[in-house]
Amino acid sequence: MKRRKFLQTSLAVSLPIALNGMGLRVIPRRALYSLINPDSDRVLVLIQLNGGNDGLNTIVPLDYYDQLANARPNILLPQSSLLQVDDLHAFHPTMTGLKAVYDDAGLTVVQSVGYPNQNRSHFRSNDIWTSASAADEIVTTGWLGRWLQQLYPGFPQDYPNADFPDPFAIAMGSTVSATCQGTIANFSMAITDPTNLGSLLEGIDDEVPNTPYGEELLFLRQSIAQTNAYTDVVTNAANLGANTVDYPQDNSLAQQLRNVALLISGGLRTKIYVVNLGGFDTHANQVDASDPTQGIHAQLLQSLSDAIKLFRDDLKNQGLDQRVVGMTFSEFGRRIHANDSLGTDHGDAAPLLVFGTCINPGFLGDNPEIPDQVEISEGVAMQYDFRNIYGSILIDWFEVSEADVKDLIFEDFQYIPVLNPCLTTDTQGSAKQPVEARAFPNPFSQRTTIEFTSVHERVRLSIFNNMGQLMEVLFDKTLPAGTHQVSWDASNYPTGNYYFHLQLADGRVKTRPLIKAW
Repeated sequence: MKRRKFLQTSLAVSLPIALNGMGLRVIPRRALYSLINPDSDRVLVLIQLNGGNDGLNTIVPLDYYDQLANARPNILLPQSSLLQVDDLHAFHPTMTGLKAVYDDAGLTVVQSVGYPNQNRSHFRSNDIWTSASAADEIVTTGWLGRWLQQLYPGFPQDYPNADFPDPFAIAMGSTVSATCQGTIANFSMAITDPTNLGSLLEGIDDEVPNTPYGEELLFLRQSIAQTNAYTDVVTNAANLGANTVDYPQDNSLAQQLRNVALLISGGLRTKIYVVNLGGFDTHANQVDASDPTQGIHAQLLQSLSDAIKLFRDDLKNQGLDQRVVGMTFSEFGRRIHANDSLGTDHGDAAPLLVFGTCINPGFLGDNPEIPDQVEISEGVAMQYDFRNIYGSILIDWFEVSEADVKDLIFEDFQYIPVLNPCLTTDTQGSAKQPVEARAFPNPFSQRTTIEFTSVHERVRLSIFNNMGQLMEVLFDKTLPAGTHQVSWDASNYPTGNYYFHLQLADGRVKTRPLIKAW
């Protein structure tokens, strides 16, 4: 079933409930079809960085350090303070834990992740990231909710049961996760403390009217009873589980990941966990005026870094690390220019972090190119569409076919070798030749030529402005192997900074700046 047809069956009306630290969301019922292997014991952990993380101060592109110094002198991290990993990349100085994970081959940094026609609204962009929709498409289901809906089409009726006694997804906190919203119900159970779960009040079991209201009341009662049934399973797993490291009490993300590790250790068969770290909307006081290595952003990155390091150590100590992959996401990055309040404003693309044992470690993609003259509104140009990362994880981690991914996520999906599943010997993540592409002249006046090489494959070449908006698709077609040149006539566009985005059929991409100077 195509996603667009799938979405035509959904309704936007929902009823959120949060009682005793647990939450669920209910919308009118409808059953769909089953697709995907339910037998995997693999776990996906999503870390949502709420507010829009500044990727340029998280992973610093050393080859553009001078350009950063021009664009953000009041928040620039001293180069001597950075945690350098090679000649091109460095971590924020507070991210010692994540640097250790990287050194242990446990981290993949995917550069400049975003989507075409970037929306800089927190609410809308968060909807886009959790639903995996296009920027101009309203979708009321989550990308993981659609997957789970097709895997368990009758949910929530008759769940839990003997075959599936565990929650399919857990959101650590007081609300369920939008990523797990299906057309029937939300597949995530929201908990704050798995060792201290109370029961939801089920109400009076009286006769209900034979009306739409009565049908939804019955469904609500069923969902509350289901949550109460899951409570015993979760509590039992928490009592059986263990932690082998000390998670600091003052790190909220570390405490959430502590509970995730506890439940995995205790044998809970939940496939998806969603945790959150807020505070990344750093318009002001992102750094301390006297020391840019300190401040709000530094504290957040240290919390993130320390929490991931402890979680990974805990899993490795218990021999569970090959079962778990984690991924961060945030609704957008920040602009390249700093503002006058020691902060950064809403931007576009940013690095996405994937951690675990069964990954392709290192950096995926080029450092973002920072122009010598950065315009005030300019964000980091997209290299990788986040939906391709989602789909690639579904393929490699949950054994979803590429055809099904195109139905669930989007039809233009292209595989990206983010993971290297430990239990397979042959992986799609083999090394590929870097993309060769350039533009000349650049800067230019009215017209420039883009030159690139490809094998015999489909190639898409697009032009974006400096705010992530798609201006033109120059072509999208299959080309023969060799070197190709394409002319771009920019005479109808104002002067300023643009980018070309080259996307090849094998998942390789290249994003380069174009400067129309006069």
